[in-house]
Amino acid sequence: MPRLAVRARSDTAGRAQFPDSETIMTEHWLKLAGRRLLPIVQGGMGIGISAHRLAGTVAAHNGVGTIASIDLRHHHPDLMAQTGGTRDKARIEAANLVALDREIRSARDLSGGRGLVAVNVMKAVGSHAQLVRQACESGADAIVMGAGLPLDLPELTADYPKVALIPILSEARGIGLVLRKWMKKGRLPDAIVVEHPAHAGGHLGAPAIQDLGEARFSFARVLAECRELFQTLGLAWDSIPLILAGGINSHAKVRHWLGEGAAAVQLGTAFAVTEECDAHPAFKHVLATASPEDLCEFTSVAGLPARAVLTPWLSRYLSSESRLQRRAKARDCLEGFDCLHACGLRDGVARIGQFCIDLKLAQAVRGDVERGLFFRGKGALPFGEAIRPVADLLHYLLTGEKPAVVPMPAATVAA
Repeated sequence: MPRLAVRARSDTAGRAQFPDSETIMTEHWLKLAGRRLLPIVQGGMGIGISAHRLAGTVAAHNGVGTIASIDLRHHHPDLMAQTGGTRDKARIEAANLVALDREIRSARDLSGGRGLVAVNVMKAVGSHAQLVRQACESGADAIVMGAGLPLDLPELTADYPKVALIPILSEARGIGLVLRKWMKKGRLPDAIVVEHPAHAGGHLGAPAIQDLGEARFSFARVLAECRELFQTLGLAWDSIPLILAGGINSHAKVRHWLGEGAAAVQLGTAFAVTEECDAHPAFKHVLATASPEDLCEFTSVAGLPARAVLTPWLSRYLSSESRLQRRAKARDCLEGFDCLHACGLRDGVARIGQFCIDLKLAQAVRGDVERGLFFRGKGALPFGEAIRPVADLLHYLLTGEKPAVVPMPAATVAA
């Protein structure tokens, strides 16, 4: 594969500044939604981790920036004031639609019309249909859907044919199922994210924790099986870009997988620890300083395997999980939100998680290290424990060069 080369310029402070797309010299663009983009996708991370600032910044650099749609009201004090303490589900959902609209419009403004602003919607979320429609109405360029098979996505977006549709799947069998179902509806995915559950963070696309490392999730195997699948279905190999996600944390890995046939790569945690990430600085610190021994896999209240940092709350929860599962019984949603179609805590499903995931993720985005749930992918981060700008991360992923850190000038104390 040709070397991904970038002709960078420097700003007045001496830090490498990411170039305009016109100055990028690469033969491996991601062609999506009628645009030519950097082959780097920023994954959606909720609650509120990837909102307008992160997604808009990535798009401004001609990448794909993704807003996580779930419960974005936490970034809007006026909406929290309207819904704080209420158990009115309709009011909460309405506030979240307003928040999603604001975030999309702000991201588009920040992008300056460059790149692509996508919205991630979890299929497992009860209001996924409303979130998809709102995202389309508000001007999202693409809808990304995982946490379940997005078989109804073509119908939900039928009035918005220009919006790109991108399912998240983990193995060739699921990809084949979605392709066959969608082809009967006269629609193909505009791209597919292939997420490796052994490496990614957050909710994972495997039936159970013991399945995370199965060979069927290997990127090499999925790419090979998709070549056969596309041929069987009469599809050209380049008709649906495949975007690999999970464990890709270096320029060498980007080059390798683009050379093996991937159209692009997706990263989550590496973007979560950038300066522009919408989360509290303490959130970024937890992810950046976590060692491999600090990570754990567990079963979420959504019934899916998940990966996160073993913070004080998660450690306490896991030590009492068996007891909580034995006492599981159906109850009203603690937040009155009913965010998930199926919730282990609300529905009394003893074999899966027994905590309020909306509450715990909201505490994390606010930087509550003691009580929050901090999703994180496996593997080292490109800049170690350092919090760097999006521009530095993109520059490194595409060139292998790590821009120097420019020391901040010493503060001047008035006499």
